[in-house]
Amino acid sequence: MPMPDLLPAPASVPSWAHFEHRADMGVAGYGTSPAQAFEQAALALTAVICDPATVRPAQAIPIQCEEADLELLFVDWLNALVYEMSVRHMLFSRFHVEIEGAVLRAEVWGEPIAPERHQPAVEIKGATYTALAVRQENDGHWVARCVVDV
Repeated sequence: MPMPDLLPAPASVPSWAHFEHRADMGVAGYGTSPAQAFEQAALALTAVICDPATVRPAQAIPIQCEEADLELLFVDWLNALVYEMSVRHMLFSRFHVEIEGAVLRAEVWGEPIAPERHQPAVEIKGATYTALAVRQENDGHWVARCVVDV
């Protein structure tokens, strides 16, 4: 199956989107910088599970990743979020990412999963290299996207 082209960024940046991919789900983030695109992709990741508006940013969790390649850093970032969601039994709705060279430092805010309120649809197993792209578009905005295994 050929790799789908990147969707054009929505009129408002920053933003996020989902894209179809067989049985899995694609997540994409758009922003004025790689860090902002990563933040928006994290919001898209939460939106695969539940409505992010139902998740209160009550508790802050620090995350750090390191990869020399920006695309690999993006996958590590999403997988770090999946890990934190799994071991802490939390969902996240607010993200602050800083990228300096090969190092990503982030703080994410969320709360423990409340099934009756969040109504989680699926569990994300991890981010993949399928349809992976982190790049700056001609209009200057950044896009970060990949498929996540659900």
